[in-house]
Formats: sequence, structure tokens, C-alpha cells
Amino acid sequence: MNKYLRQLFTAVVALFVILGLSSTIIMAVRANALNNDPRNARSLYHQLGAYRGAILASDGTVMAKSEPVNDAFKYLRTYSNGPLYAPVTGFFSINQTADRGLEASRSMLLNGEADSLIWQRAKAMLTGATDQGASIETSIDPKLQQVAYDQLGTRDGAAVAIEVSTGRILAMVSTPSYDPNKLATHDTKAASQAYNELSAGQNSPLINRATSQLYPPGSTFKTIVASAALETGDYQTDTKIPAGSSYTLPGTATQLPNAEAQADGVNGQISLQEAVAWSSNTAFAQLGVKLGASKVSDTATKLGFGSTITIDGTESTGTPMTATASTFPSDPTDDKLALASIGQGDTTATPLQMAMVAQAIANNGKLMQPTLVDRVRAADLTVLSQTKPQTMANAFSEDSADKLTTMMESVVTEANPQLAIDGIKVAAKTGTAQIGTDNSAIDGWVIGFAPADDPQIAVAVLVHNTDVYGSLAAGPIMRAMMQEALQQ
Repeated sequence: MNKYLRQLFTAVVALFVILGLSSTIIMAVRANALNNDPRNARSLYHQLGAYRGAILASDGTVMAKSEPVNDAFKYLRTYSNGPLYAPVTGFFSINQTADRGLEASRSMLLNGEADSLIWQRAKAMLTGATDQGASIETSIDPKLQQVAYDQLGTRDGAAVAIEVSTGRILAMVSTPSYDPNKLATHDTKAASQAYNELSAGQNSPLINRATSQLYPPGSTFKTIVASAALETGDYQTDTKIPAGSSYTLPGTATQLPNAEAQADGVNGQISLQEAVAWSSNTAFAQLGVKLGASKVSDTATKLGFGSTITIDGTESTGTPMTATASTFPSDPTDDKLALASIGQGDTTATPLQMAMVAQAIANNGKLMQPTLVDRVRAADLTVLSQTKPQTMANAFSEDSADKLTTMMESVVTEANPQLAIDGIKVAAKTGTAQIGTDNSAIDGWVIGFAPADDPQIAVAVLVHNTDVYGSLAAGPIMRAMMQEALQQ
């Protein structure tokens, strides 16, 4: 009899061990996966039933908030002027996991589940008060955001503005945009239909063109080649370099021309400053080849090329908001290096990346970490975290930055006077990248900063698939953004 009791006891103990292990796996090891499973109705009700914190612009303008509603989910996420701020906020949906914008990067704080809010949760439980998520205060300037959005209009493009000394993102616009309210509705059928319509195709408005789409940067990339040349010590603003009206790409019969006669130089030579001012393709293609891929690539890498750039958040706060890595070709042949050096071929960049290039030049060669959140506050207004400026890299010397500034000023004073602003010195570089079958379309670019003698704001603007030069497509947008920012 004792033998059977021992066997039964052993079996019971084994079952308890199995039960304990399975519970541990479910409650600890697989907890996050189960909570994020879209089939988990309990998790869905928990998230939608929580008072999610607000997302605010730098002046307190409410971009996103939760409002009480009389349904099973208790609160509805609403977005004021949704399309304007969609690239910043992202969306919070009943049937789609927040996977972009601050709704994703700060999700744990917004829904009140972050470790830093444990005392607030305990206080709410003890007092019976509503448990509220943290509010996110961003660096976005609503007026500047509106100007950029209005200027882009119905065109496919993006605009980014960065505070020069800190890296704070003051505006981030992507067009065409979308209304997050259509995805936040508690009507699951309508939310699913809206998501399917918005996410369809390569030109989906859900794609943040400022951070998640790569484009050939065209002649704006010449600022990077120029900085690589200056850093060698062998080049000055007045150094003469080979130019000419046409350049045969090495090892090919392909002729590379200039868009302006002034870019040809005189007797096949042009100063580095004039090459920047008039955007000489023949000069920069040859300069890139002369410098070599390694020197150009090294400078591009210091400015952020080749790496995914984290804009906001960590794994502990949600799904980090990142910018796709911009690219410069590795070990290219000389013909491809020539094209890459004028921002064509295998060179691609996000608008955020090129705004960072302008910011680094304006900031004496110091590249700042781009940020979107200034501070996070608990429901009782306690500051949980405050963002401090961080240097990403010392991309080049202050001397090189000063010379680049001088050359970029000449882009405005000599070649593009329509970009000038009365009483303010503007430094800029335009870009016109050929795209499409047989180079039948254009990506129009401009990057710049102002005031050139005391830089406050750095800007990058892209207009995709246009039919005019970057100076005409993107230039006026940059100018309007600078005027708005500097008149405040």
C-alpha cells in the first residue's frame, strides 16, 4: 500500500511542478508576447480602457489625448489636427498595434505601465482615483509645423527643422499625410477598412517620408564631399579644382554635364567655393574620385550615414522611433564613386539625415542627437524625465564648418538670390536628383540654416517626383520655414 501511496504522491508533486512551470512561462517568460497578441481581448480592453496620457507640442498644444466615452472601452483616443501631426504622434488603434511615432516609442509611459510610474499606480489604487498615463511634451513648434505642412500642400515630400545647438526637432512633416482619428475609432470594421486603405501601395501616407524613406540627395551631398576635402588640409575655399562643361565617367563613355554654364569654370578649373555655389557636377564628380571612397565615406559615416538613427524611445518605453539608415556605397568603382559624390547612383538619404548634415555644419562641425521629446510628466505634473542635448559626433573641425558656411552662403548670394531673407544671412545647398525611368523625373532638395552668422535653425526639404529644380521646388518652403522660425 505504501508503494502505491508513494507513487501517487510523486505523481501529484510532478503535476504541481508542471503547473508551476507552465504558470511561470505564461506569466513571466511569455507575458509580453501574450499581452501583445491581437487575439488577447483582455489585453485589448485593458489598453483601451486606460486613460492614456496626452502628447503635447512645445507650447502646450494638445496633439493627442484620451476622452471618456460611453462604451466598453471607456476612452477614445483623439487627435487634434491629425494629419498635421501624424508623423510625430503615429496612431493608437483598436485593431492595430501602435508601431510608429510617439504612440509607439512612449507607449508604456502613455498607458501608465512604465516602471517609472509604479508609485502613481499605487497611489491611484489606494485612493481610488483614475490611473492615468504620463504626458509627453515634445519639441514641435506648431506654427513652424503648420507652415511646412501648408507649403508642401498636396505634393509628395517631407520637411524637417532642427534647433542647431541642441538637436531638438522643431518640425517634422510628411506629405501626403493621414488622419489618425480614422484608425482610433472604436468601430473595428471602420478601423480595419481605414488601415487597409491607408497602408496599400508603395506610396502609403502611413510612411513617414522624413525618416523612413530613402531618396537620392542630389547636390545637397556635395556639402559632405566638400567637408571631406577641407578636412584633408589640401583644399581651401579658393582652391582651384578640375571642372569643365562635361566629364566622362571613368571606364565608361557616359558624359556627365552641368546644369549651369557658370558651373563649368574657366579653362577647365573652378574654385571650391564657386563649385558649391553653382553646384558643379563635373567638379564634384572628379573631386570625389580624387579624394577616394574611403575619405568621402568616413565623413558621411561621421554625419550618420550607414546607421539607423534613434529619434525617440527605448525598448523599456515601447518601440523606439528610428530613421532608416542613409547609404553611401562601399568600395565603389570610380564611375560609381563619381556619381555617388554628386548624390546620385547608390547614395541615398532621408530628409532627417540631410537636416542633420545642415545642423552639423551650422554647429561648428558638432553633430547633435536628434530628439523629439523634451520631457515626460506624470499625471500629478511631476517631471519623470527631461531630455538633455547629446553630441553624436564631431564630424569635422570648426574651421571646416566656417568654410562650408561661407560656401553655402554663396549658394544664396550668387546662384539663388530668391532664397535670401531681408536682414538675415542664409546658408543653403540646393539639390536636383534625377529619378525614374530614363531620369524622367526629379527629387527636388534644399538644406540650409539661418542666420548664417548665428545659426538657430537647420532645415531640409524634399519634394519627390517633381519637374523643376530643387531650388524652385523645395527652396521656397525652406525660406518660409526660416522666416517663421526667426520671427518668433
